[in-house]
Amino acid sequence: MKKIVLAAAIAAVSIGAAQAQVAVPAKPLRWVAGIGITAGGDKLATADYTNGTSANIKAGSGLALLAGAEYRVSPEFSVQGTVGYHIHFTPEASNGDASFSRAPVELLAYFHPNQQWRVGGGLRRTMAVKLNGKGAAWYMDRDYEGATGAVVEVEYFTSPNLGIKARVVNEKFKQQYSSREVSGNHFGLLLNAYF
Repeated sequence: MKKIVLAAAIAAVSIGAAQAQVAVPAKPLRWVAGIGITAGGDKLATADYTNGTSANIKAGSGLALLAGAEYRVSPEFSVQGTVGYHIHFTPEASNGDASFSRAPVELLAYFHPNQQWRVGGGLRRTMAVKLNGKGAAWYMDRDYEGATGAVVEVEYFTSPNLGIKARVVNEKFKQQYSSREVSGNHFGLLLNAYF
């Protein structure tokens, strides 16, 4: 009798452990919002300050914001579409400041080897690309043509609703009315929330 009870207890614990390893299926469609920082790209301009310091504006650096939706095709695959705002700005001075802004639209596909990690990549189309100078930096104003680039990234989920992303983006911008081309290639770290 003791052997039967012991065998039943071991079977119950084994079944419970096996069920704990199976992930609860996520909603197939979720919203996503993210924020992050990026670094890289060619230097577009330098703002010089009266105290002797200066700040560079780079084509790949800055603050990145995004919002969009994600669809889980299967336990191993998902796709994500986002619209974002990416800006690098100089510290504001009393007589002016400068910024480089762009609006990227991304379509990415992911492979999920497990519930914590995923790797993916896709296309990024950047629009409304502009170097903007105000006040004493008025001479920096330049418009750039939109660009299509590539994204490769890896994401670690600390929970089903929070992910930390490391990414590499390859893109180039061409100055309007000029043959000058600048690299917007950059590395970024983002924090994404999923709803």
